[in-house]
Amino acid sequence: MSRAFTKEDDVQAAPIVPPRAALPPGTPNYVTPQGLAQLRTERLALEAEHTAAEANHDNDTDRTHRLSLLNGRLALLAERITSAKVVDPQGQPAKEVRFGATVRLRTVSGGKVGFERTFTIVGVDEADVAAGKVGFVAPIARALIGVKLGKKATLPLGPPPEVVEVVSIAYAEALPSLPTAS
Repeated sequence: MSRAFTKEDDVQAAPIVPPRAALPPGTPNYVTPQGLAQLRTERLALEAEHTAAEANHDNDTDRTHRLSLLNGRLALLAERITSAKVVDPQGQPAKEVRFGATVRLRTVSGGKVGFERTFTIVGVDEADVAAGKVGFVAPIARALIGVKLGKKATLPLGPPPEVVEVVSIAYAEALPSLPTAS
């Protein structure tokens, strides 16, 4: 059949599936227990959305497009869940900044001296700067991992570099139990 006899609407491009947060090549997918629970909750929501889309027969073209998009998102999410390496914050050294730490910093030089900021170092899928959660691959997190309580670190926040002191380190409690389904 000639292209002239097809409706343009019938020819549909494959959906663009938004990628998940980037992990540098070879970097383990570290997550907190809460982060793994969030990924599993997200999977349940996507599966429910997929089931609802399968049941919708209003427009086959839209339905097919929606299902393709959901299948892509579910595949990426399944890959993240499968590759997740849970780090129990309670197993981290109490006086050293590590994955899962909530860190309070005080600026010593290079910025607004005396300014304090607090954030938690989490997995890439958990990162949410507005909520005070920074991915462990972020430059600020990499500059702080391994720094001990009361010690200083230089943050790559712009010229001049900012020197901060680690004022406090806290680790959230592990979740009592996680769903075992992956």
